[in-house]
Amino acid sequence: MSRITSGPDEQRPRAYVGRFAPSPTGPLHFGSLIAALASYVDARAAGGSWLLRIEDVDRERSRLEHEAAIRRQLAAFALEHDGDVVRQSERIDHYRSALERLRDQGSVYPCVCSRRLLETAPRNQEGEVIYPGSCRVRAVDTFGGRHSIRFKLAHSPPQDEVIEDRIEGVITQNVAKDVGDFVLLRADGDVAYQLAVVVDDELQGVTDVVRGADLLLNTPRQRILQRALGFRDLRYAHVPIVTNDQGEKLSKQTRAIALPTDHNSVLAALRRAWAFLNQPALEQVSSARDFLDQATLLWAVSRIKKHPAHIDKEPFESLEAAQNL
Repeated sequence: MSRITSGPDEQRPRAYVGRFAPSPTGPLHFGSLIAALASYVDARAAGGSWLLRIEDVDRERSRLEHEAAIRRQLAAFALEHDGDVVRQSERIDHYRSALERLRDQGSVYPCVCSRRLLETAPRNQEGEVIYPGSCRVRAVDTFGGRHSIRFKLAHSPPQDEVIEDRIEGVITQNVAKDVGDFVLLRADGDVAYQLAVVVDDELQGVTDVVRGADLLLNTPRQRILQRALGFRDLRYAHVPIVTNDQGEKLSKQTRAIALPTDHNSVLAALRRAWAFLNQPALEQVSSARDFLDQATLLWAVSRIKKHPAHIDKEPFESLEAAQNL
């Protein structure tokens, strides 16, 4: 089984490595473009590489046809990745290896609590269940049978996790109080997002994560896991999320319109995304490649406004009429 090790010289400055990591549960939409564009240009402006990772550990919802659509969309927007595409579904041994390491450390435990059992548990501001530690107290002594695996947080004293985000500034969260021991392996056998993303970022040598602010409060959990596994810290920048005129985050669940792939609509979408990121207007752009080259020269994270951000419905109507997947 694969073993995970950190790099040989953690004191040596590492070259910038960024990544874009969509889930193949549907095509990309305007909110996806914001994250892809910001992460791509940030990497290129730093002279770094930009990787593509397909986060398909959700076996029930992931589809090969959605991955194909995503790759067509990225190509139409000239968002060219470096190296091979990585798929989480092909990396299960790495996640199991990380779980074994945490188990050897006594940092995880099995949990037989079902969603129904947790219906009355308190929830945090994001609507997540704050796990009350039922199985931690119950000391379930078997890893056999149907159960999830949770990470055992330090509770005495409860510690604040502090993240310095390049856009949002200093973020503080007490994970034990606000989240509780969190799941690393689901009861159905699927690896949880928190574990998979931490292992993947380490193995791919990622140094910088630029992604949507809806994932901001996942970062303290990921930082805790990084330390527990002996991984290096990453730099983070969380761009504002796009909402529709009902105030809902654009997503596949809210039926966000798929990004178009024809030339004129691609340029229009890039201009809208660039303006959303509060960057200076680009003139006389003839292609997506030309747009990205110019954007790289003008890019400044310091211009991006903190979330929340809102965009009205009108721009999506024109994209819907022009989409050509």
